[in-house]
Amino acid sequence: MNKKKIALIAGLIIAVVAVRLLFNEMKWFNLMPIAALGIFFGSAFQNKRSPFIILIGAMILTDVCFTMFMPQMAPNLNWALLLKYVGVGLVVLMGTKLDPEKWTRALGFTLGGTLVFWMVSNLGVFAAGYYGYSWAGFVECYLMAIPFYQAEGSQLFLNAFTSNLAFSAIAFGVYKLSLLRKLQLARA
Repeated sequence: MNKKKIALIAGLIIAVVAVRLLFNEMKWFNLMPIAALGIFFGSAFQNKRSPFIILIGAMILTDVCFTMFMPQMAPNLNWALLLKYVGVGLVVLMGTKLDPEKWTRALGFTLGGTLVFWMVSNLGVFAAGYYGYSWAGFVECYLMAIPFYQAEGSQLFLNAFTSNLAFSAIAFGVYKLSLLRKLQLARA
């Protein structure tokens, strides 16, 4: 990897960490568009390892910052944390299957990525034993994770959902415009 690529990856990791820490400080816990970032990074990079390094690295670095500076927000080292990272990885993997020139499909990929991350991360909560290890605990775990059943959570869920969609539209739109400019310059 050359220095420009390393600087880009480091810059993206720092940006994701900064936004995640800022949103946490403002109590906007569910507004980080992880699925949108995973889909975009996965499709935008030719080197398919880079998006995994960026997003999972940013998640790990943020969790380390939480542990060091905000112990009350420190994640427990258990199945929930591991499966959160697996969920992020699966979303990035989905993004690697999206052709960036077919950015109109980003909506479906982002919705699918949001669903995959939600299902896998909540499986981690169940596997960590927060709701016991029974069928009833499994069902309760997923029911409690559906923000529409919680008055305070419904607005956060809608915001998170909207931010994923908006970020995807903006990010892929910008990417498409940059491709068009490159093509126009190449023809000139």
